[in-house]
Amino acid sequence: MHVDLITIYLLAIGTLLASCGMTLWERRGHAGRRQELATLAAGYATLAAGCAAVAVRHALPGAIGSALSNLIMVSGYLLLLRGVAIMNGRRHGALSIGVLAGVALAWVIAGVRWEVPMWNYVSAIPIAFASGMTARELLRGDRARRLQSRDIAAFVAGFHGLFYAARALILPWLAASLGPGMLSAIAKATMYEGVLYSVILPMTLLRFVRDEAHGELLKESRTDYLTGLGNRRWFFEEGMRIIRRADARQPVCLIALDLDNFKAINDRHGHETGDAVLKTFASIAQDALGPEAIFARIGGEEFAALLPGRDCNRARATAEAVVRRFAQAGTPGGAGVEIRATVSIGLAQCGTAGAALTDLLTIADRALYRAKSLGGNRVELAQPAARSQAPRDSVAC
Repeated sequence: MHVDLITIYLLAIGTLLASCGMTLWERRGHAGRRQELATLAAGYATLAAGCAAVAVRHALPGAIGSALSNLIMVSGYLLLLRGVAIMNGRRHGALSIGVLAGVALAWVIAGVRWEVPMWNYVSAIPIAFASGMTARELLRGDRARRLQSRDIAAFVAGFHGLFYAARALILPWLAASLGPGMLSAIAKATMYEGVLYSVILPMTLLRFVRDEAHGELLKESRTDYLTGLGNRRWFFEEGMRIIRRADARQPVCLIALDLDNFKAINDRHGHETGDAVLKTFASIAQDALGPEAIFARIGGEEFAALLPGRDCNRARATAEAVVRRFAQAGTPGGAGVEIRATVSIGLAQCGTAGAALTDLLTIADRALYRAKSLGGNRVELAQPAARSQAPRDSVAC
């Protein structure tokens, strides 16, 4: 079935306007990405306007129609680049202005005399550049939160950029070798590829925004709002994963931590001061435990940490560092009063792979209660006698 260029242009315009509408609709539900989505929607609308201008460019005298439609198209691609760059905290405003100024100057120099090679070949260079920069921005995103949808969008933008780079660099040689019929074939191929681009890129970018929002909600559901640490749910999910992977060559210790006389701090100085003490402790303990520790607030003034790769001796040294640093630190309270608090810690070690985390935490809690009964501000190891009370897959220190 024969499809003329006007039909393909109309198809591209329709898909771009549909992408613009869907992006604006999605913007309503993503407050954190409203600016980015609005910029992307503006880019799709500008590309649609550029396609319309390309379809009627011969209606304007001289090279004005070609120059104007090329500038509109490049503006659309630069808006897409800007929308993606804003996601990474960048904008590329000066770069966009420079590209547009360069395109305008090139058209002024080309004029009517060089309009055809300018349109067929040179005009593809800024589009290739903007698409390549868009792919680069997508790949420069937060690598800690690598999402498949973002990688797909980067591939689509990168392929689009390579396609236009080939049009600028390879097409002149093909046209000279195979004749002018090649230009018509490439023009249709460009439009077909453009239609696919106008469908796949918006869909993958919208999927990325949704995946990112879902990831943020999942993170919030596993994070303690006050201290920024993981919560009880996160601790048990991550902890069970660590214990399942543990073996005899990789000891795993668990410490249970509880602030001493915390209720008295709340009653005397107020809950706001109590919250400040919790934040201070969380910061000190997190720094002392190290980045590999699975450290969480599991309720009130109670915390727990799983220490993979540390035997009892190393874990005890770490726990004692937490006790010592927190006892030496102070938290500003009301009326310029500095609040001093201490912490008690109980420590237990996992004996075999597949141990039950809840049982290990119970053993550490027993040691913690003993530390409190001895006056607090100390570390106590789980006693060997606790082994008879514990399941076989959890072993006390």
